[in-house]
Amino acid sequence: MKESFIPLAHRLRPKKTEDFVGQEKAMTIVREFIHGQRRSLMLWGPPGSGKTSIAGIISAAFPDTYYALSAVANGIKEIRGLAAHATDLSMPPIAFIDEIHRFTRVQQDALLPYVESGAIILIGATTENPSFSITSPLLSRLQIVRLEPLENKEIQTILYHALEQDDALVRLERKVSDEGIQAIAGAARGDARAALNMLEYAIMNTKKDIISLCDLEKTLDRPLYHDRSGEMHYNLISAFQKAIRAGDVDASVYWLGRMMEAGEDRIYIIRRMARIASEDIGMAEPHALGVVTNAHEAFRLLGSPEGDLCLYQAAVYLACAPKSNALYLSEKKTKALIKKTGTPGVPMNLRNASTRLMKAFGYGKGYIYAHDDPSGALDMGYMPEGILGVSLYTPGDSGFEKRIRGIMDARREAKKRRTVSYRKTDKE
Repeated sequence: MKESFIPLAHRLRPKKTEDFVGQEKAMTIVREFIHGQRRSLMLWGPPGSGKTSIAGIISAAFPDTYYALSAVANGIKEIRGLAAHATDLSMPPIAFIDEIHRFTRVQQDALLPYVESGAIILIGATTENPSFSITSPLLSRLQIVRLEPLENKEIQTILYHALEQDDALVRLERKVSDEGIQAIAGAARGDARAALNMLEYAIMNTKKDIISLCDLEKTLDRPLYHDRSGEMHYNLISAFQKAIRAGDVDASVYWLGRMMEAGEDRIYIIRRMARIASEDIGMAEPHALGVVTNAHEAFRLLGSPEGDLCLYQAAVYLACAPKSNALYLSEKKTKALIKKTGTPGVPMNLRNASTRLMKAFGYGKGYIYAHDDPSGALDMGYMPEGILGVSLYTPGDSGFEKRIRGIMDARREAKKRRTVSYRKTDKE
């Protein structure tokens, strides 16, 4: 293939560990692998962090026993073929499987005996969190090599190296200003491949000897990396909820913007805000849930991008609202109590007496209608037999819950006074 048709990012892939830029911790493990400590690895990191480059370095070190597979195009059949071929090799074959998270659970289970017995040395590469995408038995037999997004300075080093060392770019005799290099590195957001692609695009489509920052406007327009079902998805929504919980308005708006600019499903965000309204705010500000549902209705009416502002409005309201997790704790206490006590019967005076037969068996007998006799109704027990004196909801001291606390305290005091009054009457 002609050099001009090969992407710059592919042409510049390092062949040796000393040519690799960044990822020092990961490269220590790779050097150990090359020098004899060969064990199955899982390369985990975002796009452009160096997973495929590391695989290329290992391939160059072991050209006779390295086999590159893809979870998209290959499967267990090819793995079994490698394992069968292992007896003809001086060392177990190294099977590099790109996008290994695409293997089904059945396929991963089929890999397990070959990895466990050492019939093959597996090197998987994934952008997904292995905790979510790789089965526990297989994961326990792999050493996780975590790759982080590259730092801006590291990407700048790679870009300058490309301008100075790539033959195709050198022949064009074009340069990029330092400001332009810095801008490309920033726009790449830790992705070396994206940075090299942007550099190549700028040089090939700008007919100037020195490319300035102004010449890069179209080149730098790059969507944010986001995975709607993987770690980034959960990390962003987690940061959003924690910022709201802490009442940090600026951080709440920032994380909301990050999700929306990356293309996150707006309805998913609204569902999470509804949960926040109950879990982290609850009765401290009962209107919070209504604000979220109104934002939902407004977004459905307007759509995106006009309706996006409704989500910002709801996020600011939630962040500013008084906070209480009393409802959340109440739910947990109630579930624990039910699990402990089982399903005791409903007291007879609380049962529904809808037929004569039910009335004959005592259903509803002794019930006091609270609207007719509020004080008398206080004397009744409303929990099942054997479950007395249990406090499942304890309101906080902020917002509307302060009023709720006052109401609950007043009712408890009224009940105590009636109990004392009855005891005095009985003694007389």
